[in-house]
Parts: sequence; structure tokens; C-alpha cells
Amino acid sequence: MILKQVYLESVQRLADAGVHEPEVEAALLLGHVLSYSRTQFFLALQQDIPSHHLSLFNKLLSRRLLREPLAYITGEQEFWSLPFKVSSKVLIPRPETEELLEKVMESVRQDGLPPGPVLDLGVGSGAITVVLARELTDRLVFGVDISTDALEIARENIRHHQVQPRIFLINGSWLTAIQQKKRFALVVSNPPYINATAMNALQTEVTFEPRGALSGGADGLSDIRALAAQVHPVMLSGGLFFMEIGADQQESVLKIFSSFPEYDRLQVHSDLAGLPRIFQARRC
Repeated sequence: MILKQVYLESVQRLADAGVHEPEVEAALLLGHVLSYSRTQFFLALQQDIPSHHLSLFNKLLSRRLLREPLAYITGEQEFWSLPFKVSSKVLIPRPETEELLEKVMESVRQDGLPPGPVLDLGVGSGAITVVLARELTDRLVFGVDISTDALEIARENIRHHQVQPRIFLINGSWLTAIQQKKRFALVVSNPPYINATAMNALQTEVTFEPRGALSGGADGLSDIRALAAQVHPVMLSGGLFFMEIGADQQESVLKIFSSFPEYDRLQVHSDLAGLPRIFQARRC
């Protein structure tokens, strides 16, 4: 069968299933099966697709038609213009989290940091951890995650991007596994923050992702409250804390953190969509 015909038919099937941007997804999935870049794929549209490749593609397409995320099907997601291995054991890295890191780097360039290592709370795939290590080349990076499965995937990504000499991973629940000593100059987190009502109305694709990485309890703030209490004892004076939050959580998060005198310069930055999504605080 000619590749173009397979492509056009799969675009229609994806569109009928309600998949967003079916043209892009069909091309990416076929490119994955054929090991083609996007350019190679479109240059090969008039060629026949080998039967074994067609069989594999149909199996993968069936998974996507059930709305399983493309990143889980291909096993990879781009983040910070870098490839990251992902599976259903970890949250798929999102553009919003890139914006979190952009704000982190902007603030570090403008205000600097005290001497000391940095910490990623909720490592997941290791996307934030790897970017911190690549961008802050003079710092050691520590990462914490409660999921041993997630840490295994993070280790693979850390090795792939060759930053393992400066990264140390810890299995634990937030900061309960870390000695309560002021040592970190920067702490970054993308915690679970979806409330119970929203968890019951997730898009189909999101239901494939690990619930523990999404659910923030009844009001979506359970883990954020834990972080507010646990982060300041391990931060150096003048250190910075950044966290991704829900678009409707600005007032609640500011109220939680303002109850701790150890923090100052509390603020919430808007993302590119104009939504208040990036929380920042300084350790006094």
C-alpha cells in the first residue's frame, strides 16, 4: 500500500475519533514506525509501505484511536527541545512546565542564587531535573520522587543526556527523606494540583497518566500545603522556590505560603496564555 494512502486514511480515522491535529499525529506515528524524520516522511509519500511496518502501524493506531497519548505509544516526548523517554509510569512533560523553567532561568540570571545545590521535587520522567543540570552547569542537582518506577525512567533520561555525574536521585515523599538542613539554593516543583471534581472530568488522554502525579486531593492543594511546610527548612537564605500551580489557585497558594514567615517576595507569574500558573517565593 502506498504511504500516502495509509496517511490519508489514518488522518480521517483519527479525526473521526476526535483526536486533535490528526494530520500531525498521523505523520508522527507513521514516522515513528518507519524511523523517518518529518521531512523524510513527506518525501516518501509515493513509496510503498512494507507489510510488517503497516501491521505495526495499525496496532499503534488502534491504541491512539482509544485516545492513549501519542507519547506513550512512541515512548518519547520532546521537552526543552530534547527527547525524553516516557511511559504510563510518569506524567508526560508539557509546554507549561517549559514555561516554569523559563521563568526559573530568567530569575536566576537576573537575581542570582546563593552557593549551593538545586532540588527538583517530583522528578517523574526527569525532564525538569535534566534541564536544571544542563542549564545550571555549576550546580549539583538533587531529585525526589515517591515512585521507584518513575525514578528508573528518570535515570534512563539522565544517562541519555549525560548529566548523571551531577544528579542524585532520592526515593521519598517530598522532603521527608531529606535531612532538615539548610542547603538548597533553588527548589523547583511541578506537584499534583488537580482537585477531585476536575479529576472526575479529565480528558480521555489524561486518564492514561498516573493518578498520583495529577491528584492534589479534594481541593487540589494537599501537596502544595505539604511543600509550603517542608521546603523552607531545607532552603538557604536568599534561595528561590518555583512551583507550577493550577490556573485557579493563585489566591489560595499565596494565602498558604504567606502564613509562613520564612518566605517573602511571593508572586505568581502568568503563562503565555495569560493564566496565573507559576508561583515564586524567596527564603528569607
